[in-house]
Amino acid sequence: MGEITRLDLRLRRRSLYGYALGLGVYVLVIVALYPSFENDTSLDQLTANGSTLAALFGATGSLTTPDGWLGANVFANFGPLILLVLGIGYGASCLAGQDEDGTLGLVVTLPVSRRRVVLQKAAALVVLSVCAGAATLAAAFVGRAFDLTVAPSALIGVTAGMVLLGIGFGLVAMWIGAATGSRGMALGVASALAAASYLVSSLAPVVSGMRPARYASLFFYAVGDGQLRTGLPVAWAGVLVGVTVVAGVGSVLAFDRLDVH
Repeated sequence: MGEITRLDLRLRRRSLYGYALGLGVYVLVIVALYPSFENDTSLDQLTANGSTLAALFGATGSLTTPDGWLGANVFANFGPLILLVLGIGYGASCLAGQDEDGTLGLVVTLPVSRRRVVLQKAAALVVLSVCAGAATLAAAFVGRAFDLTVAPSALIGVTAGMVLLGIGFGLVAMWIGAATGSRGMALGVASALAAASYLVSSLAPVVSGMRPARYASLFFYAVGDGQLRTGLPVAWAGVLVGVTVVAGVGSVLAFDRLDVH
Protein backbone atom coordinates (compact mmCIF):
# COMPACT_ATOMS: atom_id res chain seq x y z
CA MET A 1 0.00 0.00 0.00
CA GLY A 2 1.47 3.33 -1.06
CA GLU A 3 1.95 6.44 1.02
CA ILE A 4 -0.93 8.25 -0.69
CA THR A 5 -3.28 5.36 0.09
CA ARG A 6 -2.21 5.32 3.73
CA LEU A 7 -2.55 9.08 3.99
CA ASP A 8 -6.09 9.11 2.58
CA LEU A 9 -7.15 6.24 4.84
CA ARG A 10 -5.65 8.00 7.85
CA LEU A 11 -7.54 11.18 7.01
CA ARG A 12 -10.81 9.24 6.71
CA ARG A 13 -10.36 6.77 9.53
CA ARG A 14 -13.06 8.34 11.70
CA SER A 15 -15.64 8.31 8.94
CA LEU A 16 -14.67 4.72 8.09
CA TYR A 17 -15.16 3.64 11.69
CA GLY A 18 -18.49 5.45 11.74
CA TYR A 19 -19.76 3.87 8.52
CA ALA A 20 -18.61 0.37 9.48
CA LEU A 21 -19.96 0.58 13.03
CA GLY A 22 -23.23 2.15 11.90
CA LEU A 23 -23.82 -0.51 9.25
CA GLY A 24 -22.94 -3.31 11.63
CA VAL A 25 -25.27 -2.08 14.38
CA TYR A 26 -28.10 -1.45 11.92
CA VAL A 27 -27.86 -4.95 10.45
CA LEU A 28 -27.67 -6.49 13.94
CA VAL A 29 -30.92 -4.73 14.85
CA ILE A 30 -32.58 -5.94 11.64
CA VAL A 31 -31.60 -9.58 12.18
CA ALA A 32 -32.60 -9.45 15.86
CA LEU A 33 -36.07 -8.16 14.89
CA TYR A 34 -36.71 -10.96 12.40
CA PRO A 35 -38.24 -13.49 14.84
CA SER A 36 -40.89 -10.90 15.76
CA PHE A 37 -42.04 -10.64 12.13
CA GLU A 38 -41.29 -14.15 10.87
CA ASN A 39 -44.91 -15.30 11.19
CA ASP A 40 -46.61 -11.98 10.47
CA THR A 41 -48.48 -12.82 7.27
CA SER A 42 -50.02 -9.36 7.16
CA LEU A 43 -46.55 -7.98 6.39
CA ASP A 44 -46.63 -9.68 3.01
CA GLN A 45 -49.66 -7.62 2.05
CA LEU A 46 -47.29 -4.68 1.53
CA THR A 47 -45.90 -6.39 -1.54
CA ALA A 48 -49.09 -8.14 -2.62
CA ASN A 49 -50.16 -7.77 -6.26
CA GLY A 50 -46.82 -6.29 -7.26
CA SER A 51 -47.02 -3.05 -5.27
CA THR A 52 -45.06 -0.35 -7.09
CA LEU A 53 -44.67 1.68 -3.88
CA ALA A 54 -43.10 -1.26 -2.07
CA ALA A 55 -40.82 -1.94 -5.05
CA LEU A 56 -39.47 1.63 -4.80
CA PHE A 57 -37.97 0.60 -1.46
CA GLY A 58 -36.61 -2.65 -2.87
CA ALA A 59 -39.34 -4.79 -1.30
CA THR A 60 -40.69 -7.48 -3.60
CA GLY A 61 -41.97 -10.97 -2.88
CA SER A 62 -42.46 -12.30 0.65
CA LEU A 63 -41.03 -10.13 3.42
CA THR A 64 -41.29 -12.88 6.04
CA THR A 65 -38.71 -15.17 4.46
CA PRO A 66 -35.08 -14.73 5.53
CA ASP A 67 -33.91 -13.50 2.13
CA GLY A 68 -36.99 -11.29 1.70
CA TRP A 69 -36.49 -9.70 5.12
CA LEU A 70 -32.78 -9.04 4.64
CA GLY A 71 -33.27 -7.85 1.09
CA ALA A 72 -36.03 -5.35 1.91
CA ASN A 73 -34.27 -3.98 4.98
CA VAL A 74 -30.57 -4.15 4.11
CA PHE A 75 -29.28 -5.32 0.76
CA ALA A 76 -31.82 -3.81 -1.62
CA ASN A 77 -31.63 -0.27 -0.28
CA PHE A 78 -29.91 0.82 2.94
CA GLY A 79 -26.67 -1.13 2.54
CA PRO A 80 -26.00 -0.09 -1.07
CA LEU A 81 -26.99 3.49 -0.21
CA ILE A 82 -24.34 3.72 2.51
CA LEU A 83 -21.69 2.18 0.26
CA LEU A 84 -22.63 4.66 -2.47
CA VAL A 85 -22.43 7.63 -0.10
CA LEU A 86 -19.03 6.42 1.05
CA GLY A 87 -17.72 5.63 -2.45
CA ILE A 88 -19.10 8.62 -4.36
CA GLY A 89 -18.14 11.00 -1.57
CA TYR A 90 -14.56 9.80 -1.59
CA GLY A 91 -14.36 9.56 -5.38
CA ALA A 92 -15.53 13.14 -5.83
CA SER A 93 -13.22 14.57 -3.18
CA CYS A 94 -9.99 12.61 -3.64
CA LEU A 95 -9.00 14.41 -6.86
CA ALA A 96 -11.41 17.22 -7.75
CA GLY A 97 -12.06 18.08 -4.11
CA GLN A 98 -8.37 18.26 -3.26
CA ASP A 99 -7.78 20.30 -6.41
CA GLU A 100 -10.40 22.83 -5.28
CA ASP A 101 -8.88 22.89 -1.79
CA GLY A 102 -5.43 23.50 -3.20
CA THR A 103 -3.90 20.37 -1.65
CA LEU A 104 -3.68 18.24 -4.79
CA GLY A 105 -0.84 20.41 -6.07
CA LEU A 106 1.29 19.20 -3.17
CA VAL A 107 0.48 15.58 -3.98
CA VAL A 108 1.51 15.82 -7.63
CA THR A 109 4.87 17.30 -6.64
CA LEU A 110 5.77 14.00 -4.98
CA PRO A 111 8.10 11.68 -6.93
CA VAL A 112 5.09 9.60 -7.98
CA SER A 113 3.55 9.50 -11.43
CA ARG A 114 0.00 10.74 -11.92
CA ARG A 115 -1.04 7.22 -12.83
CA ARG A 116 0.18 5.92 -9.49
CA VAL A 117 -1.61 8.76 -7.69
CA VAL A 118 -4.92 7.62 -9.19
CA LEU A 119 -4.19 3.94 -8.55
CA GLN A 120 -3.30 4.59 -4.92
CA LYS A 121 -6.45 6.63 -4.40
CA ALA A 122 -8.46 3.86 -6.07
CA ALA A 123 -6.84 1.43 -3.63
CA ALA A 124 -8.02 3.60 -0.73
CA LEU A 125 -11.55 3.52 -2.16
CA VAL A 126 -11.41 -0.28 -2.31
CA VAL A 127 -10.23 -0.52 1.31
CA LEU A 128 -12.97 1.84 2.53
CA SER A 129 -15.68 -0.08 0.66
CA VAL A 130 -14.45 -3.54 1.66
CA CYS A 131 -14.27 -2.61 5.35
CA ALA A 132 -17.84 -1.30 5.33
CA GLY A 133 -19.01 -4.36 3.42
CA ALA A 134 -17.21 -6.71 5.83
CA ALA A 135 -19.01 -5.13 8.80
CA THR A 136 -22.34 -5.71 7.04
CA LEU A 137 -21.49 -9.32 6.23
CA ALA A 138 -20.32 -10.10 9.76
CA ALA A 139 -23.52 -8.71 11.27
CA ALA A 140 -25.67 -10.58 8.73
CA PHE A 141 -24.00 -13.86 9.67
CA VAL A 142 -25.15 -13.28 13.25
CA GLY A 143 -28.69 -13.61 11.86
CA ARG A 144 -28.32 -17.38 11.84
CA ALA A 145 -28.76 -17.22 15.60
CA PHE A 146 -32.14 -15.53 15.04
CA ASP A 147 -33.54 -18.05 12.50
CA LEU A 148 -32.40 -15.81 9.65
CA THR A 149 -30.86 -18.65 7.69
CA VAL A 150 -29.54 -17.39 4.37
CA ALA A 151 -26.93 -19.48 2.58
CA PRO A 152 -23.42 -18.22 3.39
CA SER A 153 -22.48 -18.22 -0.31
CA ALA A 154 -25.48 -16.01 -1.08
CA LEU A 155 -24.61 -13.59 1.74
CA ILE A 156 -21.02 -13.36 0.56
CA GLY A 157 -22.14 -12.90 -3.04
CA VAL A 158 -24.66 -10.13 -2.39
CA THR A 159 -22.18 -8.34 -0.11
CA ALA A 160 -19.53 -8.56 -2.83
CA GLY A 161 -22.02 -7.13 -5.31
CA MET A 162 -22.82 -4.28 -2.95
CA VAL A 163 -19.13 -3.50 -2.44
CA LEU A 164 -18.43 -3.58 -6.18
CA LEU A 165 -21.39 -1.26 -6.71
CA GLY A 166 -19.94 1.29 -4.30
CA ILE A 167 -16.46 1.02 -5.82
CA GLY A 168 -17.84 1.32 -9.35
CA PHE A 169 -19.81 4.49 -8.73
CA GLY A 170 -16.97 5.85 -6.60
CA LEU A 171 -14.61 5.49 -9.55
CA VAL A 172 -17.20 7.06 -11.85
CA ALA A 173 -17.22 10.07 -9.50
CA MET A 174 -13.42 10.10 -9.53
CA TRP A 175 -13.44 9.99 -13.34
CA ILE A 176 -15.87 12.90 -13.62
CA GLY A 177 -13.92 14.87 -11.03
CA ALA A 178 -10.63 14.27 -12.83
CA ALA A 179 -12.20 15.29 -16.15
CA THR A 180 -13.90 18.47 -14.87
CA GLY A 181 -11.92 19.46 -11.79
CA SER A 182 -15.27 20.02 -10.04
CA ARG A 183 -16.24 18.14 -6.90
CA GLY A 184 -19.83 19.35 -7.21
CA MET A 185 -20.09 18.07 -10.78
CA ALA A 186 -18.66 14.71 -9.77
CA LEU A 187 -21.04 14.36 -6.83
CA GLY A 188 -24.07 15.47 -8.82
CA VAL A 189 -23.57 13.36 -11.94
CA ALA A 190 -22.46 10.19 -10.13
CA SER A 191 -25.34 10.48 -7.63
CA ALA A 192 -27.85 11.03 -10.45
CA LEU A 193 -26.56 7.96 -12.29
CA ALA A 194 -26.78 5.88 -9.09
CA ALA A 195 -30.34 7.08 -8.40
CA ALA A 196 -31.45 6.26 -11.95
CA SER A 197 -29.82 2.84 -11.67
CA TYR A 198 -31.68 2.16 -8.41
CA LEU A 199 -35.05 3.21 -9.80
CA VAL A 200 -34.71 1.05 -12.89
CA SER A 201 -33.64 -2.01 -10.90
CA SER A 202 -36.29 -1.65 -8.19
CA LEU A 203 -39.22 -0.95 -10.52
CA ALA A 204 -38.33 -3.48 -13.21
CA PRO A 205 -39.96 -6.43 -11.35
CA VAL A 206 -43.37 -4.68 -11.24
CA VAL A 207 -43.32 -2.37 -14.28
CA SER A 208 -43.13 -4.54 -17.39
CA GLY A 209 -42.01 -1.70 -19.63
CA MET A 210 -38.87 -1.20 -17.56
CA ARG A 211 -37.73 -4.82 -17.52
CA PRO A 212 -35.46 -4.60 -20.57
CA ALA A 213 -33.79 -1.51 -19.08
CA ARG A 214 -32.67 -3.42 -15.99
CA TYR A 215 -29.64 -4.69 -17.91
CA ALA A 216 -28.38 -1.11 -18.01
CA SER A 217 -28.57 -0.85 -14.20
CA LEU A 218 -25.58 -1.65 -12.01
CA PHE A 219 -27.99 -2.19 -9.11
CA PHE A 220 -29.51 -5.09 -11.03
CA TYR A 221 -26.14 -6.78 -11.45
CA ALA A 222 -25.14 -6.12 -7.83
CA VAL A 223 -28.22 -6.80 -5.69
CA GLY A 224 -31.37 -6.72 -7.85
CA ASP A 225 -31.45 -10.19 -9.43
CA GLY A 226 -32.15 -12.46 -6.46
CA GLN A 227 -28.54 -12.53 -5.26
CA LEU A 228 -29.71 -13.26 -1.70
CA ARG A 229 -31.21 -16.53 -2.93
CA THR A 230 -28.71 -17.67 -5.55
CA GLY A 231 -25.57 -15.65 -4.89
CA LEU A 232 -23.74 -13.33 -7.28
CA PRO A 233 -23.46 -14.88 -10.77
CA VAL A 234 -19.97 -14.85 -12.22
CA ALA A 235 -21.22 -13.03 -15.32
CA TRP A 236 -22.83 -10.28 -13.21
CA ALA A 237 -19.65 -9.92 -11.16
CA GLY A 238 -17.77 -9.61 -14.44
CA VAL A 239 -20.01 -6.73 -15.51
CA LEU A 240 -19.40 -4.90 -12.22
CA VAL A 241 -15.65 -5.47 -12.40
CA GLY A 242 -15.64 -4.36 -16.04
CA VAL A 243 -17.35 -1.07 -15.20
CA THR A 244 -14.87 -0.57 -12.37
CA VAL A 245 -11.91 -1.13 -14.69
CA VAL A 246 -13.30 1.21 -17.36
CA ALA A 247 -13.95 3.95 -14.79
CA GLY A 248 -10.47 3.45 -13.34
CA VAL A 249 -8.80 3.73 -16.73
CA GLY A 250 -10.91 6.78 -17.51
CA SER A 251 -9.79 8.38 -14.24
CA VAL A 252 -6.13 7.78 -15.09
CA LEU A 253 -6.48 9.26 -18.57
CA ALA A 254 -8.52 12.24 -17.37
CA PHE A 255 -6.13 13.02 -14.50
CA ASP A 256 -3.19 13.09 -16.91
CA ARG A 257 -4.88 16.06 -18.61
CA LEU A 258 -6.14 17.86 -15.50
CA ASP A 259 -4.57 21.26 -14.87
CA VAL A 260 -3.85 20.97 -11.16
CA HIS A 261 -4.00 24.22 -9.20
